[in-house]
Amino acid sequence: MAGIHITDIEAAINHWRQKKPSPDGVTLAPELRALAEVYALMVFHREDEADEASLPQRAKAAWLDWYAATPDTPCIAICSTSQGDEVCKGCGRSFDEVQLWPEMSPAEKRATWRRITLEDTAWRFNRYAERAG
Repeated sequence: MAGIHITDIEAAINHWRQKKPSPDGVTLAPELRALAEVYALMVFHREDEADEASLPQRAKAAWLDWYAATPDTPCIAICSTSQGDEVCKGCGRSFDEVQLWPEMSPAEKRATWRRITLEDTAWRFNRYAERAG
């Protein structure tokens, strides 16, 4: 099972902070509390990833709500894997990642997004960045 990176947990926390702000500056929404507990344990144990399968149900549901608000695919409709490239010049995914995308779990997709964002070599990040929006 894929891991959920701590930066995705942070993004989900910020998503919920905007979606359900604290009424008094102290009280947290249940979704925020669930994500904050996971985040705190990750920091305490110095872990970069949380196992998707072992996330508490409330935290996983809150993370999936944030995930649903993100773009589903890095594709920018310039697919060089269809021309024989092992890695797509347009989106940065491998041939297998492009083919298996519909079957991948949300955490596997986010891991792919993280890798291609860190690599920053795909055209979606430079030459055709306007298509990525």
